[in-house]
Amino acid sequence: MAWHGGRSGGGRDRSQEPVYELKIPQQGEVVGVVVQAVGASKFRIRCSDNFERICSIPGRLRRKFWIKENDLVLVKPWVAQSNERGDVIWRYSIGDRDRLKEKGILVPQ
Repeated sequence: MAWHGGRSGGGRDRSQEPVYELKIPQQGEVVGVVVQAVGASKFRIRCSDNFERICSIPGRLRRKFWIKENDLVLVKPWVAQSNERGDVIWRYSIGDRDRLKEKGILVPQ
């Protein structure tokens, strides 16, 4: 097998990528917008139930997605301190934001 020194072929064919189903908030989960990064994996998030929570990314998800300000996320409030704390369990993409508005889950701003 010969080495050709670099990338061979073009880019990925994105038309073959699977389209995943939109993650809808279940009972006990709320949609929120990241207001501020508080620490390495903690964020201040304004949630759809009119609470502002300090949320962290659980260890199993820390390397799966990166979060920045104004990102739309799915939050699962803690059992204790449910109005103050929570876990970020999903980050929505820009396309997901539009799909959530179409389904009526996210109120247009």
